[in-house]
Amino acid sequence: MITKKKFFCWFWGLLALPFLGVALLLVLVNTFADIPTFEELENPPTMLATQVISRDRQVLTTYHIENRVYIPQDGIPDNLIHAAVATEDVRFYEHSGIDIKSLFRVLFKTILMSRSSQGGGSTISQQLAKALYPRPEDERISKPRMVVIKLKEWITAVKLEKFFTKEEIMNMYLNEVFFGSHSYGIQAASKHFFAKDPIKLRPEESAVLIGAINKPTRYNPNLNPENSLKRRNFVLSQMEKAGFLTERQLDSIQKIPIRTATAVEDRTIGTAPYFRDMLRKYMEAEKPRKRSYQQEEEYRVDSLLWEDDPLYGWLNKNVRNDGARYDLDRDGLRIYTTLDSRMQRYAEQAVAEHLGKTLQKTLDSELKWRKHFPFSNNVSDKIIATTMAQGREWSDRTRMMRLDGKSDREIARSFGEKQKMRLFTWNAPGYVDTLMTPDDSIRYYKSFLRAAFMAIEPGSGHVRAYVGGPDYRYFKYDNVRQGKRQVGSTIKPYLYTLAMESGMDPCTEIDTKDVQINIGRGRFWAPKDAHQAGIMSLRSGLAASSNMASAYLMREFGPDAVIRTMHKMGITSYVEPVVSLCVGSADLSVFEMVAAYNTFPGYGVYSSPMFVTKIEDREGNIISEFSEHRRAAISARAASAMISMMQSVVDGGTGGRLRYAYGLRGQIAGKTGTTNDNSDGWFIGYTPKITAGVWVGAEDRYVHFTSTALGQGANMALPIWGLWMKKVLADGTLGISATDTFSSAVGVGCSTPPRQREETKALEEEYF
Repeated sequence: MITKKKFFCWFWGLLALPFLGVALLLVLVNTFADIPTFEELENPPTMLATQVISRDRQVLTTYHIENRVYIPQDGIPDNLIHAAVATEDVRFYEHSGIDIKSLFRVLFKTILMSRSSQGGGSTISQQLAKALYPRPEDERISKPRMVVIKLKEWITAVKLEKFFTKEEIMNMYLNEVFFGSHSYGIQAASKHFFAKDPIKLRPEESAVLIGAINKPTRYNPNLNPENSLKRRNFVLSQMEKAGFLTERQLDSIQKIPIRTATAVEDRTIGTAPYFRDMLRKYMEAEKPRKRSYQQEEEYRVDSLLWEDDPLYGWLNKNVRNDGARYDLDRDGLRIYTTLDSRMQRYAEQAVAEHLGKTLQKTLDSELKWRKHFPFSNNVSDKIIATTMAQGREWSDRTRMMRLDGKSDREIARSFGEKQKMRLFTWNAPGYVDTLMTPDDSIRYYKSFLRAAFMAIEPGSGHVRAYVGGPDYRYFKYDNVRQGKRQVGSTIKPYLYTLAMESGMDPCTEIDTKDVQINIGRGRFWAPKDAHQAGIMSLRSGLAASSNMASAYLMREFGPDAVIRTMHKMGITSYVEPVVSLCVGSADLSVFEMVAAYNTFPGYGVYSSPMFVTKIEDREGNIISEFSEHRRAAISARAASAMISMMQSVVDGGTGGRLRYAYGLRGQIAGKTGTTNDNSDGWFIGYTPKITAGVWVGAEDRYVHFTSTALGQGANMALPIWGLWMKKVLADGTLGISATDTFSSAVGVGCSTPPRQREETKALEEEYF
């Protein structure tokens, strides 16, 4: 016979059995399973995005797999915390990691009564444990294993509660969870959806983000705005229910529509994409191996970079405390660059304004009449065929089809078949969807003018702006460091510098009539020149960009001496020692040309271009600092003389358009450059506080203006410089002013020729 006492013993025993079983499982899991230690909880395996930060403290981009940037507790507003507590864990401040009341609710309502709307009962601490140590996604999880995983999360949640305060747990949670659209953590989500830091979020915006945690895609305000609005209003009602909002506030806020300010998650857009890509490649560079180089000179240059520049190959030269290499996508570094986001923005605008609004349209009007669009009519069929074959070979289409195992015949045939494609255009919205053969798309893209722009600071070598092309999404080739093109007349200042170093001065007169250079075997060479030869000062020769004056200096000093001067001033590329060098036959990059010109306002001191000042780890500790590198290149006397002569280029020579078309005042020096057939247009100019250079040309030299007036550097490249400088001067916050002056000038008694002064004055009067 069962007594009353035995009945109650059995009853309570059976009732307690599930709890004892859970307790036993917890003990077993805690004993034998891989539970995170306190040290591991303090340093969880969180992937943090590396931030690339400008001189003016703007985040230019992040390198990441998970777009997450950690922010401290004081960067999170109360309304965001209130939304999280009210929606995800209303008893957050009462439990110790596991909410027993919620578990009973799950047991009776969700499991027994099949009411899924009652939720899963996970606390914020449990959700954090799950986020820190995610479940495997690449395999199906059995029910027994899921039980073990869930118990591990419970134990981890309890440990979190033991080791950290509630405020720290909430901060870790908001920095860890996924909000959708590649946004991990509240900083990335707030920036992505509302273009602001979390501390500036309004209650309704916080409710949108917290509402998305449950189902990031379903409640994404951009992808599913109606679902997001309903979810947001539910979160707001939960906040009112929990006492964080009054009923009046709730009624008012729920009427506000959702307004996002989303930038599409795309690493190819945003500020300074060419610079960001260059910086990553620069830091990822491996130690040069001679067998990997075709040119001995390129191997030598990269070897010197590896030895002398700690930033070059930084990721392969430095290790973390645990001995592992740093990872830009995971380690949450902060890279402080020399780039100024304002100067960069003005440079990108100047390129777009000149190419998009003016120059490309002018070229298009010429190209449409060509026999073999877009190539010049004097280009042979053989060259066109070779150029097109290279375009096909280097295309993504060929690469992807080869990976798919397609034959060369199939690949070749595909280039003549029309395909749906999206193409770049300068017209809004920046692209056009069309039907076109891949061959025609190659011709289409070859018709576009490319550009390169770099600005660097005299004395420090800090790079302030860097534009490698018209639009990184469609033209990924970096024309600043990767590209090398003939420099034309921008090479002439090196000859004149050599003349100054050899004892001449701006007033030295030379006779340019019948200048010929003996090139051996009874042969003589002389350049073509649009200017009348005769007796002229060196100042006049440079201002007019006289080819005969350059040939005179080349005859006097020889190509080897010119090349030595170029190398001293910072040119690193191989330069062939030929007499035609005096009119710009060398192929050089914008990067090295601008850095070399920077020696002039540096008064003879060459400053190596500098991109980064310091790197911090995720905790804010400085792990690398970078110093400026300077060396004497030419004498201060020669540099001062060149400043004076190159001011004449702008005041009364080929750079005069800066005065009469762009209204630029103050002291400016510079040099234009144009190459054969107008294939390349250059302008490199400097003021006392900034040096900048521009190159413009098509991908292939066979695509160019037929008109010299349109294809010269003064028309192709100089306007970008002028537009940029106007914006810089108008800003007023960049420390650059029209009142800035060079500290000295030599040979000012030898003035710009009267005819040039009169022409420039007439143009100025007409313009103003």
